[in-house]
Amino acid sequence: MQTKQTIAIIGATGNMGSAISKSLAKGNYRLLLCANEQDRIQVLTQEIKRLNPSADVEALDCSVMASWEADIIIVAVPYDAEKEVASKIKEVANQKIVISIANPLNETYDGLVTAPDTSAAEELQKLLPNSKVVKAFNTTFAADFATPVIDGKHVDAFVAGNEDEAVQTVTELVKTAGFNPVVAGKLPVSGTLERMQLLLIQLGIKNNYKGLAGWKILHH
Repeated sequence: MQTKQTIAIIGATGNMGSAISKSLAKGNYRLLLCANEQDRIQVLTQEIKRLNPSADVEALDCSVMASWEADIIIVAVPYDAEKEVASKIKEVANQKIVISIANPLNETYDGLVTAPDTSAAEELQKLLPNSKVVKAFNTTFAADFATPVIDGKHVDAFVAGNEDEAVQTVTELVKTAGFNPVVAGKLPVSGTLERMQLLLIQLGIKNNYKGLAGWKILHH
């Protein structure tokens, strides 16, 4: 029997954090949810247990403690909050998989705040040099987690990272969440993935996708 992995979700009460938490609660994982708003995180934990009584999920008020206990850490916070999170968890995240979901969008959604030759994921890797940073879940909207099949097709979710074993582990998470995982390449591909989501957000605003849209690669 496969050992149950422990996943810390930092920023679990945000739109993406709560969507990821609810989706992964369906899998054989132990979830540690943490965020600044203790009342909201207790509500989320109770909601998950009500929807899935067998879910192994608990609320923690400390990202360091959650990360220390975890095998995998999901940093579900905006890009401008990643630096603070990284400084807190750096010592307890050694050799652990850390998932970057952030898109470094500017305030007007017409560009990224990162330099052209880097990405949010690569910047997080610099802050956590001894961790295995993997990019995932950044090309999906929060609404997609409840509806990962759109127009009869599974939404693709792209994964990028430098460590093959870590990428494979995150690929399994993506499957558990209901998406079709596509391994896009090494961590520098994250810049492309973040620009893909910028484009999808711009198209969503223009065409009123209402937060329910996704990428799909069609091939023979």
